[in-house]
Order: sequence, then C-alpha cells, then structure tokens
Amino acid sequence: MLLSEDHRAVQDAVRAYVQDHIAPQAAAWDKNHHFPQAELRGLAELGCYGVAVPTEWDGAGLDYLALAIILEEIAAGDGATSTVVSVNNCPVCSILMAWANDTQKEQWLKPLARGEMLGAFCLTEPHVGSQADGLKTTAQLVT
Repeated sequence: MLLSEDHRAVQDAVRAYVQDHIAPQAAAWDKNHHFPQAELRGLAELGCYGVAVPTEWDGAGLDYLALAIILEEIAAGDGATSTVVSVNNCPVCSILMAWANDTQKEQWLKPLARGEMLGAFCLTEPHVGSQADGLKTTAQLVT
C-alpha cells in the first residue's frame, strides 16, 4: 500500500522520535520495570494519544490508518510503549467518542486526547483472567 504524503509525514515524525527516545532504552525499561513517563509525554505532544479523535475534542483528527502507522512505529521501538498508546486510543478514546455525551467528552475525552490523562482498562473477573472476550457481566439500573 502506498501511503499518502500526510501519512508518510506522520510515520517519519513518529519513527524519528521512537528511534531517538524510545528504542535505545526499551530493554533497560523492561529489565528495571520502568514506566517511560517522559517519553510518553513526547508521544502525546506528537498527537499520538488521540489520533482518530476529532480536533474539536482536542485530538489529532487523523484516521485509523494513521493510528495503525503510529502504533507500528512505536512497537518497532518498544512493544510495551505501543500497548500503552494503543489502549489510550482504542478502546478508551474510541468508546468515549461513540458513547459519551458532550459533558463526558469535555471531562474525559479532551484530556485523554491531549495526553494529560492516560486511559486504561482492567480485567478483574476470576473466571477469565486477562481474556477480555470471556467476560460476562450484567448491568442493573440503580435509581
């Protein structure tokens, strides 16, 4: 697939950042159980936290191909760091874009897309461990 000029510019910018700031340290981070907060801040400044979030919600306003390119470039330097960025984008930001009201988007989506917050999810059900597709849950309306 041939990338557009815009996609190639995104790829080049993220690749350069990863090669300079992430890849050289990735093995040491794993060995020392280090969370790369400063480097993640740099990725946020590049717009990697809310890639497909519209600009009106402080995202980069790019498409999911751009997100795939960004995650591929980050993963080439460090798989764990790409997972952090991936989870913030999908499922966290994508769920908020689809289901949050404007008040919730203002409170949660904007700071997540700017990289001021870091989205995550947890799996706590004992019968599935970390197998997300095995979850079973029931919602009850509390009045």
